[in-house]
Amino acid sequence: MHAVSISGTGVFTPEQTISNAELVAAFNAYADRQNALHADEIERGEREPVPQSDEGFIVKASGIESRYVLDKKGTLDPEIMHPVLPERSDDELSVMAEMALKAATVALEKSGRTAADIDAVICAASNHERAYPAIAIEVQQALGINGFAFDMNIACSSATFGIQAAADMIRSGSARAILMVNPEICSAHLEWRDRDCHFIFGDVCTAVILERADLATAPGRFEIVSTRCLTQFSNNIRNNNGFLRRTREGHMQDRRDMLFRQEGRKVFKQVVPIVIDLILGHLADEDLKPGDLERLWLHQANKGMNDMIGARVLGRTPEKGEQPNILQDYANTSSAGSIIAFSKYSDDLEPGALGVICSFGAGYSAGSVIVRKAA
Repeated sequence: MHAVSISGTGVFTPEQTISNAELVAAFNAYADRQNALHADEIERGEREPVPQSDEGFIVKASGIESRYVLDKKGTLDPEIMHPVLPERSDDELSVMAEMALKAATVALEKSGRTAADIDAVICAASNHERAYPAIAIEVQQALGINGFAFDMNIACSSATFGIQAAADMIRSGSARAILMVNPEICSAHLEWRDRDCHFIFGDVCTAVILERADLATAPGRFEIVSTRCLTQFSNNIRNNNGFLRRTREGHMQDRRDMLFRQEGRKVFKQVVPIVIDLILGHLADEDLKPGDLERLWLHQANKGMNDMIGARVLGRTPEKGEQPNILQDYANTSSAGSIIAFSKYSDDLEPGALGVICSFGAGYSAGSVIVRKAA
């Protein structure tokens, strides 16, 4: 069995951003239009008015202040309220593959590797823009990688599950090095017209290079101590569309049940204990204690959720830097969130430092990866 290292990471961030102030202005304009349009029904008590949103509500509910998106114009248009991405022909590179290439290029450079060194590609993400052919195979071809590729989807845990899948293949000897990418176009499955969730998601792509530890040479690499994955079925977070919505005319299917929805309070109450037990059990299995950890890179969904998990795992309030949050700038980027945090806040650790990359979400699903900074 081979030991496995994470030798490089990469993050692609779209150029466009939407602040809370911009988002609230667009949503409230939409709410005013809807309430005026249905004023008679509202007055007769046959229809509930669309409530107003505000910046304070968003920050208190999530800790989010801004988000990156692929299309700002359509998302903020009160008549559209979703991203409008131009249709691409089958001969053009897909949106997800384009994002993945940009993140992968950075990860390859950091790891000191080229496409010739990679044996496989995994595209692990919450929403894929098509059923097949696999986005991963498209990325493989675009980069000129030999070997094999496949897509996988475990919602917000896709990246950590992807790390485990890649690590297991490298441990067994079926691959020397694997590129794992997480192109998340979360803006396309979010219901921007729902006050309770219109602020949650953003777009981004992350990439991770995993390889045999005895072959890794990049400075700042991390050895994977072990991985754990857990799933438990729940309808409390659901997306029935299951794929990226793209329109040329700027119209979308007007069915609330087909887009992202969640029972937020239930998710918080049920998922937090699952994640805490997973991390603590994982540490115990490796004869490690919470005090041995120097960093927690958690899924970036909700600041309150992360703060509680960090405090329960460590047995105290995390000190500044021990549990870095990035969702104030990126919002929830599904599976990519914990990898963004890891990529941005890991270089400062000394050799031998231990940390946990953990993601969790719909499924329910949760993945835990214990890593140690290499000498």
